[in-house]
Amino acid sequence: MDFADKLKKLRKEKGWSQDDLAEKLFVSRQSVSKWEIGQNYPSIESIIRLSDLFDMTIDDLLRSDVALTEKVIQDSKQLAHPRLKFWFEVLFLFGVALMLIKLAVLLINNLTALDLPLIGGKLIWNLGSVLFMIGGAIGSNGVKEKYKED
Repeated sequence: MDFADKLKKLRKEKGWSQDDLAEKLFVSRQSVSKWEIGQNYPSIESIIRLSDLFDMTIDDLLRSDVALTEKVIQDSKQLAHPRLKFWFEVLFLFGVALMLIKLAVLLINNLTALDLPLIGGKLIWNLGSVLFMIGGAIGSNGVKEKYKED
């Protein structure tokens, strides 16, 4: 029995209408209808709520439907990858910030009588910012490409 048929059967056993189930899941009746005719699948959050409502394991709900199992796997990957990509983007932006600070200090030093020092040495300011930007860009792109493959 696929997920759509199983969901419809379980809902009817409880004596619930599609509206009743939709209300319990905080979704529209149309969503429940689409799930029951196999036109769409629920999100992982809805699957967890369904397992609680019907007192079943998630495995019991998913096991018979290969397409839904694949969707849940993709959804879980989608939750993990953006966090990792976010940190690579922060690394890139840190490199950009270092570069902008360096340029601002150089501009101030050249256009005014001030002589602001770049604390930490030239290596950090010349090479560090570039390494942070390259590392962040490569990492972010790598995560994006990995997610496409999966």
